[in-house]
Amino acid sequence: MSDQTPHVLFAAHLSRPTTPNKDPDAGLRGLGHYERRLPRWRFRLRQKLIPIVRWETPYLAYMQRVCRSQWLDTYFALTANLGTHTFFMTALPICYWCGFPAMGNALVHMLAMGVYFSGFVKDMACLPRPLSPPLQRITMSGSAALEYGFPSTHTTNAVSVALFCLYQLHLAQDEYTPLVYNMLQALFYCYAISITLGRMYCGMHGFFDVIFGGLLGAAIAWIRIAYGTAFDAWMVAGDWTRPALAVVVLGVAVRVHSEPADNCPCFDDSVSFLGVVMGIELGSWHYAKYVAANSQAIDIYSFDNSLLKVGARVVGGIVVIFLWRAVMKPTLLRCLPPVYRFVDKWGLTLSRRYFLQSRDYKIVPPLRNDDNIIDISAMISNLRHPRKRTVSIGPQSEADARELIANRAQKRRDSRSGSDKRKQSQRRSRRAPSTPSVTIDECAGSSAGSDSSKAGDELKQPSLRVNARTDLNLLTPPASDAGASSDSGREDERKDREMFSALEKPRIHYDAEVVTRIVVYAGIAWLAVEGNPLLFRWAGVA
Repeated sequence: MSDQTPHVLFAAHLSRPTTPNKDPDAGLRGLGHYERRLPRWRFRLRQKLIPIVRWETPYLAYMQRVCRSQWLDTYFALTANLGTHTFFMTALPICYWCGFPAMGNALVHMLAMGVYFSGFVKDMACLPRPLSPPLQRITMSGSAALEYGFPSTHTTNAVSVALFCLYQLHLAQDEYTPLVYNMLQALFYCYAISITLGRMYCGMHGFFDVIFGGLLGAAIAWIRIAYGTAFDAWMVAGDWTRPALAVVVLGVAVRVHSEPADNCPCFDDSVSFLGVVMGIELGSWHYAKYVAANSQAIDIYSFDNSLLKVGARVVGGIVVIFLWRAVMKPTLLRCLPPVYRFVDKWGLTLSRRYFLQSRDYKIVPPLRNDDNIIDISAMISNLRHPRKRTVSIGPQSEADARELIANRAQKRRDSRSGSDKRKQSQRRSRRAPSTPSVTIDECAGSSAGSDSSKAGDELKQPSLRVNARTDLNLLTPPASDAGASSDSGREDERKDREMFSALEKPRIHYDAEVVTRIVVYAGIAWLAVEGNPLLFRWAGVA
């Protein structure tokens, strides 16, 4: 791979006009788009950080090309699920249903901080993922490329959980034989390292993303280790004002979450996990007060962990959670819009970018990919049927698909006669002194009409520069490539239409979804920590 190719592909993509899909990859619009939508300090921060994405892309592509194999593709695509909040949302209730509420509380708090703060930084910095091509996306999630790249939430979650578990293992070292202790240590180290390396191998994150994500995860683990136990004790020792204060603080966290410049779904994940924390705090406080007021109270976390009863609790608990969601979600989405419209008349609506306001719609239609419950069922199905497992390799978004088309056209040009290439190179070199030099983001801005008005400021940034006159038109879709036959051009167009139709596209979000998510996920957490344990005892499977 030449030193120029990845960066030229980057520039050629950004200079290409948008298609009927109006939502390119998060972080990849023109310069003017971000200058208009971001406060000045955030825009300047993005301009200082985005050269890192350009710099590391060819190195990531080289690493991926050298290391790739079919076995590693499957391994890293599959194990990536172990670092998602979807996986943890499945595993967390089991901690409570098997008698480990302290571990459950710790994991909830760490993962909530990880998802919230990494999502906050993603929406604040608006940095794209490394482009594909030259990288290949290897994933089991079609919506991953819709999020910004910096930092890596997978890495944040994996590092925080691994470090906390290593600390707990160290405290209980005397309970294990040296062999078991060393094996468990190795398992936790391998978990964090595998998730981190896998994000780069799969083309989803760069070095900068995983380094910052790892540091954030380490800081979260330290906060939990240093203050977590004291916070849990303080929460359950007081009256109702303490959990109420926690709910208010979490509600404020939802409100102050940074606004993205693109339609990025990070906010949805943050709201879901903050709702989980609300339910955990309310359920833990209520159960503690019940025990304190009743000397005959039975420990609801004292379970018989025989295989049969554990299976019954897990299956029964998940069924109850699915029923809760199936009833509450459509009910709230039907009842909340009129409330929002009433409040809006008094000017109290807290609008959010890319969320449709209640005054602009009458009903909320059935939503696709609207929460993690659907992802959980799909992930379980994939794990149960490995032969039917889908590991997607290649474009995951519009930006990826356009880079693939541009890359294909470039390869066709490279296959032409060497003399033509030399002549073009000579012409470029003769024109270079008189050709203005612009940055990659400026190329995008100049192709976006009004976005070009303020592109001159980008010249002050220490970023990679490209030739404006020649490079903007260097790559074109295959159908217009003079070197391609009409038959191959038609075949490429057919494949391209199929590729674009299969891409995951951002959906419309509705303002009523925010409160709906909070209530639904708070209820799921309460069921996990108090409701289902009481139900298990009543049903005789405790």
